[in-house]
Amino acid sequence: MRKNKLSNSIIFTIILVAITSCQEQGEKQNEMNISHEVSSNLDFTKNKVFTTTAGNNNKLQLTTENIKFSDFVQPLETQASILVNPKKQHQTFVGIGAALTDASAETFYKLKEDQQKLFMEAYYSLDKGIGYSFGRTIIHSCDFSPYSYTYIEEGDSDLKTFNIDHDREFRIPFTKLAIEAAGGDLPIFASPWSPPAFMKTTNNMLQGGKLKPEYYQPWANYYAKFIKAYEKEGIPIWGLSIQNEPMAKQTWESCIYTAEEERDFLKNFLGPTLEKEGLGDKKVIVWDHNRDLLFERANVILSDPEANKYVWGTGFHWYEDWKDGTPMFHNVAKVNEAFPDKKLIFTEGCNEKYELERIEDPKLAERYAKAMINDFNNGTVAWTDWNILLDETGGPNHVGNLCFAPVHGDTNTGMLTFTNSYYYIGHFSKFIRPGAKRLTTGTTANHLSATSFMNSDGSLVVVALNESDNEIDYMLTVQGKTAKLNMPARSIQTIIL
Repeated sequence: MRKNKLSNSIIFTIILVAITSCQEQGEKQNEMNISHEVSSNLDFTKNKVFTTTAGNNNKLQLTTENIKFSDFVQPLETQASILVNPKKQHQTFVGIGAALTDASAETFYKLKEDQQKLFMEAYYSLDKGIGYSFGRTIIHSCDFSPYSYTYIEEGDSDLKTFNIDHDREFRIPFTKLAIEAAGGDLPIFASPWSPPAFMKTTNNMLQGGKLKPEYYQPWANYYAKFIKAYEKEGIPIWGLSIQNEPMAKQTWESCIYTAEEERDFLKNFLGPTLEKEGLGDKKVIVWDHNRDLLFERANVILSDPEANKYVWGTGFHWYEDWKDGTPMFHNVAKVNEAFPDKKLIFTEGCNEKYELERIEDPKLAERYAKAMINDFNNGTVAWTDWNILLDETGGPNHVGNLCFAPVHGDTNTGMLTFTNSYYYIGHFSKFIRPGAKRLTTGTTANHLSATSFMNSDGSLVVVALNESDNEIDYMLTVQGKTAKLNMPARSIQTIIL
């Protein structure tokens, strides 16, 4: 018996080794197939380089074609280089866009007709513009509205008076034009700045305050009413965030939620209400505030199974740098590491404190590019600018919180001004398309940063930023092939293979 057991054991071991060997060979073959598939999509003899330089007229300009790739060149410690590994693919790209606010809509309708057409083409056309593929809207008023308003009469907790007539004058037709300009498909998420005053502890839509517990259900019903009303108008709502900046007491519309309060509102009221109303497919975004408390908020909400099941992803803004001037990109990476099954989305950012004399400051545009590169490299799937358009004052804004936008419209002349930020964002949005996969990308110099994606058509896109005051000679290596390139001082480049 012992001899038979021993023989059986030897036979089992031989079979196991054989199976393992076959599996390993299969895995190696798969890796070879993947490598072949990637390399077959990359034509190193055909490529394009687009450049925008903050200090001159190079704006998304085709500056080089068919750069020469040679065999791999090992960079020295003194040389700047970018390395892209197409085999290491990460999150799937959703889109880039901006918020279609009341301020944007009102400014748009004060432009000349040819400028209105130019605006839509410039943002949403892939051929003539920068191909925005995503968007945000507001649930009743925010600071970039003409005044505070809601969709119901004050005190109507049953929502019997709910209507969106206010939005039909400017925001709804503006949004429908944007959807049309984008080819009929523009995922849009909605965000509230404050519940109606009577639902809050302060009886005021401004200056913070909290949602009263007895109005949790009516407020959850309000989201559902809004989504259905907008979709009836022909504006599909892709998703929603629970509350814009839930830890900020602002001079404008605002409402405070602790992490536990946001969690409980979602799992006990908003989530079940969306499902009950047939809206369970809407993407729910939590937090929607700065990167500093991003991990803390995500940890509380996503660690709760009952809340977690309703969450599509965690949203964040970039205004945490008011503390010391340093963006906290590492917190994006922490959330991605802790909750890899959930998405990350940049929901808002703009350059604050509008001053006309600063409009050509390269740092305004570089803030966008630096944030986008780092946020994407840390797992972000979508990136949303704040107001898509503002007037010549940085408004209109009913509390004087005036800001920059990538495009400004002069309501006196009816003409548009395209800032450097518009072109810098375009280096991403025009070339990285929904469905693309981010690739592992590394650089060897602090003043040179980069990210890269592979589109579903097999094209590879590298976006590189030079924040320094000096031009940079650098090497780009992809799949064992190296090319030598040059970037002007304070510029951004997109390389397409």
